[in-house]
Parts: sequence; structure tokens; C-alpha cells
Amino acid sequence: MDTPAIYLDHNATTAPLPAVVTAVTQALQSLWANPSSQHAPGQAARQALMQARATVARTLHCKPAEVVFTSGATEAGAMALRGAVGFNGRQVIVVSEAEHSSARKLAKALAAQPGVTVRWVGLMPDGSLDAVQAREFIRDDVSLVSVMAANNETGALMPIGELARLAHAAGALLHVDATQQIGKLPFDFAACGADLVSLSAHKFGGPKGVGALLVRQGLNWPALWPGSQERGRRGGTENLPGVLGMAAAAEALQLSPEAWLQRAAHMARLRDQLEQGLVQALPGVHILGEHTARLPNTTLLRIEGLHAEQVLNALAQLGIAASSGAACSSGGNEPSHVLTAMGLSRDEALGAVRLSLGPDTPARDIQHLLQHLPARLRPLLPTPSAPGHEATTPGVFA
Repeated sequence: MDTPAIYLDHNATTAPLPAVVTAVTQALQSLWANPSSQHAPGQAARQALMQARATVARTLHCKPAEVVFTSGATEAGAMALRGAVGFNGRQVIVVSEAEHSSARKLAKALAAQPGVTVRWVGLMPDGSLDAVQAREFIRDDVSLVSVMAANNETGALMPIGELARLAHAAGALLHVDATQQIGKLPFDFAACGADLVSLSAHKFGGPKGVGALLVRQGLNWPALWPGSQERGRRGGTENLPGVLGMAAAAEALQLSPEAWLQRAAHMARLRDQLEQGLVQALPGVHILGEHTARLPNTTLLRIEGLHAEQVLNALAQLGIAASSGAACSSGGNEPSHVLTAMGLSRDEALGAVRLSLGPDTPARDIQHLLQHLPARLRPLLPTPSAPGHEATTPGVFA
């Protein structure tokens, strides 16, 4: 069957916007000089860098001086977590179980250092943060609280305002990984209460290899490695083509409140159609995190008796791109740490498939999926066991 190419993996990465491709190409052609050089080409590059910083700041509602360009959210998050060790004389960091695998690995490495303690805040079965445990863990010995604004797998939104209140009352700082929220919902650094925010450009139409750490003005945060660039906060010659591409993507997000509402409503409407259609068409469909506040574009589901790879193969045959969870960890044999923290068994977690829409996903893509996917999956579903015979273990190949 001749099928269209359908991309439903926007939480993994997004296609660069046409304006981004133009900005990067023009920078490579005409703004290749070092922004730190004093000659005319270098100063032209520096001026472009300043303008890009102002554009990003305007989009995220922060001051240009608060924007530190990095290679992406992983580096930005590392700056936040590493800088927290010993900050204000404290050695305790509070991290949620929902965090990206890069943050989890770094937090575990920091916890292995003498005197450093990491407290892990668990998740509720619906993917939301365990608020009782958060209140218990955020005490006056904490240096930093680190949490995602929205989880990359379930889409669950975290209580940033409440965490900011708890952290500041304890004399601690709040770091927010806003990588998944930016581009899907409005983000306001000035109003959210966070002291540090990490993000990646490729999640909202920008190029890969560039992102930022937003650092609240007046906060003397240490650099991950030394250098004179980025006000001494991030050494190394700036990735000007990437930064200009990021700025072009950020400029496309300077929308009115009404436009943001329409953007989110479009994705949420299609997501709901997708979920309802699959639940009606197939037995044993579970929408993970459906009863908590979440991103408007994200569906994480499992189908009893099917492994994620079976569902992904069926989707691929229909020309549909999706994933079994976070792109950096999908394809492996280990269950998602997010789903096990929610209480799912190993087999249940290995059955999870993520479908993430974009602001321009057309309704026909969802209609195509609902029209053809159930028919491909029904023959794969385990048949009810006859008396005296054991059923196939859910989520595992027979």
C-alpha cells in the first residue's frame, strides 16, 4: 500500500524550520568570523550574536544577560547540577524520578562524591510528582531542586510554581528542564519562579547542538569549564550558526496568547482523537498518565499482550515514525525509569509506545493511523487461553 511519511516523534526532535535553515546557511557563508575578534568581520559576528541573544531572551521572557548559550540541554543541565554542589555551603540536591536519563546519570555520579547527597522524589501512578515526598525532602540543607517542566515520555506537567515556593522557603534554588515545554506551551522565565532553566533548540524547530542555560540575574553561577565567552560562564568559541538558527526558531514562538491557545488546542484535539480511536478499536489499550495535566501533544500507551517493538514495526509499515520512549534510551531492553517509578512492571513498561504530535500535524495523519493500525495489530494480540493453558505474558514476545 502506498502510504505517506508521517512523523509522530516530535518529543525526540523536530524538523528545522525554513527560517532556521536560512539563518544557519547565511551564517556559515557570511558570518564565519570569530565573535571575539576585534576586526570588522569579528565585530559583525559579535553583533549578530548579541541580536540572537536578545531574540531568545524576548521569546523566553528573560534578560539577554541571563542567557548562556550551550551545546544543548544536557550541557546546560550539567552546569546547573554540578554548580549546585557546595553552593551556599550545601551538598544536598533534590532530583525527581522523572528526569532525563542524562540528568539521572549525572546526579548518580555526583552522589558518589564524598559528602554529596541526592534525594530522589518519586512519581505517582499517573506520572505526576509525589508532592508529599517533595515537601519532605526539600529542607534547609538543600542546595538545588531539579525537575522537568514536562516529562518527555508521559508529557506530565510538574508543579513548578509550588516547587519554587518550597525551594526558596528552604533557601535552595530551583533548576527547571524546560526542554519539552518550550514550543508546545508558553514559557515565561520571569514568572515561573525558577533560578536556572535548561533547554535545547532542536525541540522547537531549531538546529541540534545548541541550547541554553538561563541563569537568574544576580546569581553568581560557576562555569562548567572556564573561558572568557558567555560572560565567563561557558568557555569556547560560540557556535554562531547554531545560535542564529536557535534565535530564528525562538522568533517563530513569539505568538499572541490567542495563537498559543490555538496551537495547543490543535494538538490536544488530535491527541484526544488518537487516544479515543485506539481505545475503541483495540482491546487492552492503556493511556499512561491520561488523568494528569500533560503536554497537549503527547500520548504514551501500551497494549496488553504486545511489546513496543511489535507496535512500532506495524507503525513503520504504515510510514509512521514513533518511538518506545525517550529517543536516547529507546530500542534497548531496559524498561523506562519513568514508567517503573510510576509502578509499572518491567513487561508493562517494555510495551509502552510514545506518539508525539507537532503544531503542524494534520488531521489526516491521525485518520490514517486510526484507519490502518488496528487491523495490523489485531492478528498480533494474544488469544484468550483455553482452560488448563497459560496465557502469553503481556508485553513479551511469545
